[in-house]
Amino acid sequence: MRSHTLISVVSLVLLTPAAWAAHTNNIMVTGYWPHTNEMIRPFSDNPVQNPAGWIGEDWEGRGYNIYSYFPEFPGGPENNPKGDGDFEVDYQDTSADFWRITEEIEPIAIIGFGLAEPDNDWEVEGGNRKYSLNYWDPDFLSPRQPTEDLPIAGEPNGYRWASLPMQEIVDAVAAEVPSLNPYYTTNDSSKFLCNFMGYHANWYHDLHADPSDPAWNITAGFIHVGSDMSLDDAMLATEVTFHTVIDYIDTIVPEPSSALLLLGVLPLLRRRTAPVPAVGTWERDKV
Repeated sequence: MRSHTLISVVSLVLLTPAAWAAHTNNIMVTGYWPHTNEMIRPFSDNPVQNPAGWIGEDWEGRGYNIYSYFPEFPGGPENNPKGDGDFEVDYQDTSADFWRITEEIEPIAIIGFGLAEPDNDWEVEGGNRKYSLNYWDPDFLSPRQPTEDLPIAGEPNGYRWASLPMQEIVDAVAAEVPSLNPYYTTNDSSKFLCNFMGYHANWYHDLHADPSDPAWNITAGFIHVGSDMSLDDAMLATEVTFHTVIDYIDTIVPEPSSALLLLGVLPLLRRRTAPVPAVGTWERDKV
């Protein structure tokens, strides 16, 4: 009788539409200028960047692995505004890193962070815009704007919209970090790397929004972080945002600790997905 019951449970799980979605449980997080690199450092699995040890594996027992990626700024961003490493403040580097990493970890969620004006704002961007290649603000290394060889060059000018639980993030940060001013916008009006990164996050979501996609992405977007807030507040608001995003994901898919994951079905269903699609200054401006 027990064996028949187990078979019935397995069959029910496999026949559930959500169970057929061969998604990962990986969350991708990116940062640029401080504090947006420092506040996500504990979630880096790179021991050179995070010698204290990765805390993102099965974070807080919620069943999701959080991976962070960010540049370092030897000498400080005033002297080295481009930075070194992953997601340098550079269009070509950001594009290459984005498509490489998303192919590696196939994130179920993407959250990008970038520095904003001297305030305490936690600004959840509602959308991001693709401009003509020569309309973007110049970065710090030639070629200083997006180029024709980047995948984004094949995109029409226009907006892609965020899919983060924006109101929920705003409410949670307001409740738990009262020193900050959280809100969400209709869209990001900047023309530098933050908007570029946010567009890529939303683009990836649009490419993989189908629940039957092996690299199903449920939510993605970008948050601007005011440069006046303390690192402690920024780190707390980051964790509140992660809690909120995971809560949102759990309303859409079974928790990774469910029978599907315990039975080992999910790893068997996973496979690689489509490849990369074809073809400022250190003032207090947004990145």
